[in-house]
Amino acid sequence: MWATLRLLLVYVGLGIPAAMVGIPWTLLRGNFRLMYRWGMGITALGPRAAGVRVRVEGLENVRPGTQYIFLSNHVSNLDGPVLLPSIPGMTSVFIKRELMRVPVLGTAMRMGRYIPVARGSSREEAEKSVDFAAEVLKAGLHVMIFPEGTRSADGRLLPFKRGGFYLAEKTGAPILPVVIRGTAQMMPKETLKITPGEAEVRFLPEIRPQEFASREQLMEAVRRAMEAELARG
Repeated sequence: MWATLRLLLVYVGLGIPAAMVGIPWTLLRGNFRLMYRWGMGITALGPRAAGVRVRVEGLENVRPGTQYIFLSNHVSNLDGPVLLPSIPGMTSVFIKRELMRVPVLGTAMRMGRYIPVARGSSREEAEKSVDFAAEVLKAGLHVMIFPEGTRSADGRLLPFKRGGFYLAEKTGAPILPVVIRGTAQMMPKETLKITPGEAEVRFLPEIRPQEFASREQLMEAVRRAMEAELARG
């Protein structure tokens, strides 16, 4: 558990002071970019302190100046801390609405334009979340989503939820599939223990929603691309 404790010490020991300084600074300056850089630096440092090395491939598929919807497989609680700092530019994510009520953390998330989602929400609430995500893309941020909605226990892709694909249809933003490897072995679903090792983040070629006649076809194209990469080993 020492690796896990080192990660938590980084997040608590650096995250709280950074927020206490960064939140007033952001309010005064009206610019979240500095605080975002601090946040992503600390996010990346946590796994590194736990002995997790991160290898990133496929960045040539991320076109500068384009706002993407990144859709990634999900096998471990390490996925977010490994993936988010690897994405060029600023990125928003869908989070549980109740996290917005956590002191300091919730304020930072609102400043970062994170997208609140109520678990078991109604269709109307889900559409509001997607509408907010569309505004986030329009403001120049990427959006990152785990389309399975939960972690896979065996590494195989679970059924996709439709929210990210509805967002792509609504905005025309390209989807960029992402495949993460190695995190399941370092921090499996049923444990908080981290075993040091290497994680790989691979960005696949973008998929444009305008090229598909239906949402189902778009979902299938993204799924095929991710499954083909996972099968590559």
